[in-house]
Amino acid sequence: MNDSIHGYYAVHARIYDVTRWTFLFGRERILRRIATVSSPRRILEVGCGTGRNLQSLRRIFPQADITGIDLSADMLRIARRKAGGVKLIQQPYDAPLGGNYDLVLFSYALSMFNPGWEQAIHAAKRDLAPGGMLAIVDFSHTRSGAFRRWMGVNHVRMEGHLWQESRAALEPLVDERHPAYAGIWHYGMFIGKRQVA
Repeated sequence: MNDSIHGYYAVHARIYDVTRWTFLFGRERILRRIATVSSPRRILEVGCGTGRNLQSLRRIFPQADITGIDLSADMLRIARRKAGGVKLIQQPYDAPLGGNYDLVLFSYALSMFNPGWEQAIHAAKRDLAPGGMLAIVDFSHTRSGAFRRWMGVNHVRMEGHLWQESRAALEPLVDERHPAYAGIWHYGMFIGKRQVA
């Protein structure tokens, strides 16, 4: 992790859960959508942060074996307190873990992998069991140059770049963009399936 990202999350880990609900839209919605098409037994969340989604995944899929991976020790320290019974790994996700997962989830993580977002998508594809699902909910795009620059200060790239690569890697089941704050920006939801060879 570079020093700027490490410092960013050292500060933001303490306020992440009380502030991010105001603009990280679709997190619960994508989990409900997953539940309509799959009952995963092995789940990986990439960029799991403070463990908010890990708690929701445990509630929705109580029998699943769940793993979270994140770069930030500060974020994982909080996740460890909140998400009991979940395996946590501190490292970059730049290669498959070899987990043969039924579900790999990226929730507001990929847009911060700059560089490395394409590598993460392809690592996730290789980590999926045949028929497994890749799910992404994330910032998509904005027409506002000022907002794009502000998000860049916060290490987020908002150029709609995630979706074409995701569609090319997996069979899309859900591929949607939704406006936020009267269309100042949009977020996207994608669920794709790894084909059975």
